[in-house]
Amino acid sequence: MLFSEFILKPDLDFAAGEVLLIDKPLTWTSFNVVNKIRHSIKNHPTFTRDGVKLKAKVGHAGTLDPLATGLLIICTGKKTKEIDSYQGQEKEYTGTFYIGATTPCFDKEKEIDFTFPTEHITETLIRETAQQFVGVQQQTPPVFSAIWVDGKRSYDLARAGEEVELKSREIEIKSFEIEQISMPEISFRIVCSKGTYIRSIARDFGLALNSGAHLSSLRRERIGIFDVKDALSL
Repeated sequence: MLFSEFILKPDLDFAAGEVLLIDKPLTWTSFNVVNKIRHSIKNHPTFTRDGVKLKAKVGHAGTLDPLATGLLIICTGKKTKEIDSYQGQEKEYTGTFYIGATTPCFDKEKEIDFTFPTEHITETLIRETAQQFVGVQQQTPPVFSAIWVDGKRSYDLARAGEEVELKSREIEIKSFEIEQISMPEISFRIVCSKGTYIRSIARDFGLALNSGAHLSSLRRERIGIFDVKDALSL
């Protein structure tokens, strides 16, 4: 269903709080989606109480990169207080890794900086390497990420050419399936914990293959019990 059709439903109360499932389009930032929805609902009658205009509170439960698509949970009104509970749930992603080349940001936002040999990489090696990533581990996030560093976003510092050093964090990869191999690209499905960066998995996967890799596409399929199949389109 289109979001523009959904907001016409008479039983919605955006001030009391709604949880919206949105299928984020390619190249949109998560904040683009929040702003689009805030603009669309700010004049909704539920934001008026006793003739007084209320602020249209809108927030998202977990950033998606501009070059990723898929499920974004948006909370409005009083439901914004529940955002942390959604952020903490496991995530499921599908996508592709490009094997044999790296980029500074670990995806296609930047141009390729280094290339590596791939002749030694076999299907068996790819599948065995994927299984080595399953479990609890430490992961270093990409410097091109939304993590706060001294009051600034890490990606803003990185884009300004500043040196950024991020601490590793504990994550869990619950499953890592290779769905198709068509070199130099491989398709995957990953189920993981909160705070996992698939771009970092791409980087580490390339290193584990004694080569290089970057993320060439990504789609978030699920957050906890919420599935992108049930999401609204913008």
